[in-house]
Amino acid sequence: MENETARAIVYRQTGKPLDVLSIEKISVPAPAENEIGVELEAAVVHPSDMGMIGGTYGRLRELPAVGGREGVGRVVAVGAAVKNFSLGDRVRMPEDAGVWREKINIRADLAERVPADVPAEQAAMAFINPMTVWRILHDFTELKSGDWVVQNAGSSALGQALVQIAHALGLRSISLVRNVEKWEPILKSLGADAVLPEEKDSIKKVAEIVGEKANLPKLALNSIGGESVSRLTRMVGFAGTVVTFGGMVGDLIRFPTRDLIFNDLRLRGFWMDRWNRSATPAQRKELAEEIFALMRSGQLKMAVDAVYPLSEYKAAIGRALEGGRNGKVLFKRG
Repeated sequence: MENETARAIVYRQTGKPLDVLSIEKISVPAPAENEIGVELEAAVVHPSDMGMIGGTYGRLRELPAVGGREGVGRVVAVGAAVKNFSLGDRVRMPEDAGVWREKINIRADLAERVPADVPAEQAAMAFINPMTVWRILHDFTELKSGDWVVQNAGSSALGQALVQIAHALGLRSISLVRNVEKWEPILKSLGADAVLPEEKDSIKKVAEIVGEKANLPKLALNSIGGESVSRLTRMVGFAGTVVTFGGMVGDLIRFPTRDLIFNDLRLRGFWMDRWNRSATPAQRKELAEEIFALMRSGQLKMAVDAVYPLSEYKAAIGRALEGGRNGKVLFKRG
């Protein structure tokens, strides 16, 4: 059987995405006996994708490479020895191979099944931001129902996921944003308990909102850095933990000596990529099931800004790089 061709968004060198990305036809053979053939349903455009293409991400791909880290597809071909997948099943597109492509073959024993009763666009966004939130809420400090957590970048996709997941777990959340007028009604509709401006005065406002000193947040989530994370260190209570998983600004952070000494402050870092590589298949499956259950129940819904066919990649990347979006940019096959 002759190989098929499929389109993919490829970069042969690192650099500015719109300068180095191009759409190319790649050869896709018939699946081997232990493989499944998968066609793209939906794939996400993330800031980390831009970092990987730009050469600044923590783990880079061998070039040439296909862009994209997160997406789902449908099984369209099944190898002769495959028993656990059928035509039409949904699976996760393999991150390491790049997901901005029309079609790929996956070893069946490595394929991650995705439920069919979750909309494709939502399923495609399940693996990075919601899972990062879930792990941070469970892995760094013991939280019980009614406890407070605080975050910066509250209007981001991950920030919106945090508000919803925290609410589902019975936690109370405070989100710091640049534009309170725009984001307060949106975030409160998702379950946020308070939305505050990204400014120094919000340190006192957090204390006023939670009431007693013992109720100060046990956990803060930082994806900005600079002065913003310095403020977070002063919002958490005794033995509070500030977890950094992103750095939108490259500003230096003032080392919080006083808080480290007298408030037993804990500063930690988290990278979902590392967790995935150290977790067992059973652990990854268990985490995925938690997120899909929230999506299925309507407790977690990720916002979509726009969906583009792969052929319109320049418009999609341009839109993803713009400010003021209300959700993620996605690709679909075509």
